[in-house]
Amino acid sequence: MTTVFLGGGRITSALIAGLRLARYRNPIIVYDRHTDKLQELRRRYRVRTETDLRRAVSSARLLILAVRPVSVSGLLKEIGKIDRPVAAVSLVAGIPLSALKRELGPPVQWARAMPSPVCRVGHGLTALAFSRMFSATAQSEVRGLFSLVGPVLEIPEKQFDAFTVTFSSSHGYHALATLSAAAEELGLDRKTARLAAAHALADGVLAWRGSTLSLDELLREAATPGGTAAAVIEAMNRSGYQRVVERGLRAGLKRAQKNARL
Repeated sequence: MTTVFLGGGRITSALIAGLRLARYRNPIIVYDRHTDKLQELRRRYRVRTETDLRRAVSSARLLILAVRPVSVSGLLKEIGKIDRPVAAVSLVAGIPLSALKRELGPPVQWARAMPSPVCRVGHGLTALAFSRMFSATAQSEVRGLFSLVGPVLEIPEKQFDAFTVTFSSSHGYHALATLSAAAEELGLDRKTARLAAAHALADGVLAWRGSTLSLDELLREAATPGGTAAAVIEAMNRSGYQRVVERGLRAGLKRAQKNARL
């Protein structure tokens, strides 16, 4: 099965890195108009690269759309003039299956995937949603591909945008940067601040995932009433911590909805 990526950007690079880590041996072709991106991907991951869209699409068993939302419509119009595969997967945030099918319909059947850049190291969660006509065989192939780079979760498409703004590894990086910066303000050196913040975030999540206790129970265990952790949490909650996070997620949803109109 030849997998063709349309777009040689960051998520394509992360996925290919994860696939190589998993010893995926099927042919991979990356199409992009920017030769510098292709040279880097070819050097790092030994993939075939292509600057001719017709040759790239004609070679595909599975087509993976990994371009910016603003580029989708024009690219699909070009593909409509080419012999093309039946199965296509869009990684583009915000653009629904209905819009993809409107731009490029049968024989192409569409699925959506939202992989995390953490797939680079084989631990990226990927959400999937399939159109009704997507064959069972093709569904199995798509699940198999993304399961090589981490867990796969199939969800209703109506939940896709909310999932996208919630699952991003950027939350972890942002929390790590914010917590460690605050710790530096209290007098910790940078190395110690980042180690302490990373322990707080990563070890807590790992403990929750491996525990039989509920999240509420673990939180009560870690933040004893009258203790320092409880004081920290109370102050953060009074400052509107949950409201701030929700406001951020809603901003992401608005961006996804804007993408859908492009």
